[in-house]
Amino acid sequence: MTTSTPTVVLVHGAFADAASWSGVVEELQRDDIPVIAPPNPLRGLASDAAYVASVAAQIDGPVVLVGHSYGGALITVAGVTENVVGLVYVAAYALEEGESLGELQGRFPLSPLVSNLKQWTYPVADADPAVEVTIAEEAFPSVFAADVPAEVTKVLAAAQRPLAAAAFEEKASAAAWQTKPSWALVAGADNAINPEVERFGAKRAGATVVEIEGASHAVAVSQPKAVADLIREAVRATS
Repeated sequence: MTTSTPTVVLVHGAFADAASWSGVVEELQRDDIPVIAPPNPLRGLASDAAYVASVAAQIDGPVVLVGHSYGGALITVAGVTENVVGLVYVAAYALEEGESLGELQGRFPLSPLVSNLKQWTYPVADADPAVEVTIAEEAFPSVFAADVPAEVTKVLAAAQRPLAAAAFEEKASAAAWQTKPSWALVAGADNAINPEVERFGAKRAGATVVEIEGASHAVAVSQPKAVADLIREAVRATS
């Protein structure tokens, strides 16, 4: 393996954690593709993107950033980091510079996710408590992971990580796809992000698009090989 093989950095989205990439990691490791799946703080677009950018910048050699869901918004901003050579969107938001998640979603009919969010609060130093959201447990299977076995979905619902509500209003400070090649997987039966949002963002970014009919938002869990295949394509193209 030459050192020019990019390291794949897998960025999970809201209501999930790095373990959601397990099947994809296994696939990539089988091909000796260097890969890490760092934790996403889920506290805000600018701060989360800065964290992802710092992870990428500390890796020797080129990096391909892969973002699922909200993670797509993060790689859009973090992707301007010098050693990032490609972006892969997996059932994800591809924002334009100056655009927020709320604005991009607002162009299309809302997904079932929006009416099934549960609000919590968390403490913030020297300020009032802030709001974070999870998916209501009873709605989690149909909204997030309709094509994942029920016993797995129950675990995912219990272990989901909340997203700070403020993240929906923050505007992207950059759009790395303007200068770097991108790939996108559209989950055709996504109930968390309207698939039209995924198609629109991917087309605007000029991404190479693969659409999987019948795939839920949790496509990395239900179809890790298909997700890994697209990442492998990006790795080959940028090696």
